[in-house]
Amino acid sequence: MQKNYQQKTLGILGGGQLGRMLIQSAINYNIDIHILDPDVNAPCKSICQKFTQGSLTDFDTVYNFGLSCDVITIEIENVNTEALEALAKEGKEVFPQPHIIKLIQDKRTQKEF
Repeated sequence: MQKNYQQKTLGILGGGQLGRMLIQSAINYNIDIHILDPDVNAPCKSICQKFTQGSLTDFDTVYNFGLSCDVITIEIENVNTEALEALAKEGKEVFPQPHIIKLIQDKRTQKEF
């Protein structure tokens, strides 16, 4: 069954060049894009519907940001996975799943694959 993401809010943790490309791809799908990034001048700031300046590794910042989003994804792997796990348990869609992000964060485990 295909999911319909129109009229949804996509939260992206990280507002760099990869995030900008993601937004440019999503613009035609009627998706509101919210960005969380520590840099007040992040490349995504000028093209997203909502920009929040804040830490990607702080539990409260990531958690509170995610509460206003229907779907949450990452642009960079250095994020607070505990906050993403809490959001997923509350029914938010998180991609990649927090346990996969933890795997990506651990370079030693990554090399075992």
